[in-house]
Amino acid sequence: MNTCNGQQTVPTVRPATQAGRFYEANPQQLSEDVDSFLSLHAADQQYNDVAALIVPHAGYYFSGNVAAAAYSSLAKDKQFKRIFLLGPSHHAWLDGASVNGMVDYYATPLGQVKVDCETALQLMAADSIFSFRPEAHESEHCLEVQLPFLQRLFGQKGVPPIVPVIISTNDFQKLNRMAQVLKPYFTDENLFIISSDFSHYPNYNDACKVDALTAEALMSGDVEQFIATIEANAHRGMRNLATSACGELAIITLMLMMDSNYEVKHLMYQNSGDIDKHSHRRVVGYHAFAIVRNEEEGFSLTNGDKELLKKIAYESIRSSLDGQRRAETNDTTLDHHPSLMLKCGAFVSLHKEGRLRGCIGHFGEDVPLHKIVAKMARAAAFEDPRFNPLRREELADIDIEISVLTPMRRIKSLDEFQLHRHGIYIRKGHRSGTFLPQVADEVNWTKEEFVGHCSQDKAGLGWNGWRDAELYVYEAIVF
Repeated sequence: MNTCNGQQTVPTVRPATQAGRFYEANPQQLSEDVDSFLSLHAADQQYNDVAALIVPHAGYYFSGNVAAAAYSSLAKDKQFKRIFLLGPSHHAWLDGASVNGMVDYYATPLGQVKVDCETALQLMAADSIFSFRPEAHESEHCLEVQLPFLQRLFGQKGVPPIVPVIISTNDFQKLNRMAQVLKPYFTDENLFIISSDFSHYPNYNDACKVDALTAEALMSGDVEQFIATIEANAHRGMRNLATSACGELAIITLMLMMDSNYEVKHLMYQNSGDIDKHSHRRVVGYHAFAIVRNEEEGFSLTNGDKELLKKIAYESIRSSLDGQRRAETNDTTLDHHPSLMLKCGAFVSLHKEGRLRGCIGHFGEDVPLHKIVAKMARAAAFEDPRFNPLRREELADIDIEISVLTPMRRIKSLDEFQLHRHGIYIRKGHRSGTFLPQVADEVNWTKEEFVGHCSQDKAGLGWNGWRDAELYVYEAIVF
């Protein structure tokens, strides 16, 4: 019985409007089709912590293989409380988002999928940017075509309740409002599926080029870079290019919820010209992506660890100002904080009234973390050549930021560098320089500019000096 509106009524079902059009209407044939696509990716890598998928929504004949690549990235034993389906409106202009919490189920030839009406109503209550517009859902295909894949994937366990959301507005601030309402649900217990095809109607070669550029921007995790790339694509003069991503607005909403703790994995690309060799003059591009939460491999810091490191940094500076030798953290305390005994690099940054007052770090993995933080705190306060030594009267106004570094990894190409996620370390001969990952949050640079500035301003190698230097990336736990 439907109780979403406080009344018990006969359950309402949104019919399968696209059966026989975008996918098979016969249940047995539909099951065989989906299973056949999924079997092509049986050996693909699976990820335990997928937060979101970006999946195409064309007819299965054209995009079913790429869609299967996305769904096959999900760990088989992973359970979700609910699934948010976000996609574009192909039939109605909304200047907002429409959430379908007015039906109890979505139907496909394979059965019914339950709608999480309660969560849908909560979204609408949270911000007027979410409403229910029936015309946005009645004949919309972008969410419906995802359901048979989910039904075959989850099998007898059943598909978790879905929250169907259609997004249609060019107002960035409204997209940001949507992201802020959705972000509390962007947790390990939920899965977000973003429905989007990519380039529409250029020729085959142009599609490959423009879709590669769009993918690179998406993988950067930088929403501004993604938007700029979409706009730049529109001005490339490619004949018949109507859009670089029809689900652009849903993708932007997703990216606004992401931070450096997420990594975009590119899983597969094809366009309709790969399927129909006679259609190379006008094609549609299809990408599959998995957005994965970063797992700190063998290393993490608890809130207690972070609080103790902040205390160690502060006491190291205070004791130096008092002319005292800093007392070593006792072994009993460290017994409760084993991560602080691990050997890894760290930077300590000092800020006064929001402005940098000192920053010194150490990359080596030769000193326990608690000791390197104490040493770098003193160095940031008294040894940064860009600033005068810290005075006693300034201490009360100092904010301490600590960046604990993961091991560095040598890269061969900037394609392996992800802006906002990675820090860069450049080394050539006796010269070297670095930018921490968070520097990207403070400037409006492309990754080429990020590396160029580091090469020029930090390593002293000139703007293009990085091109024949050793490049390393690392990540930072910042607090």
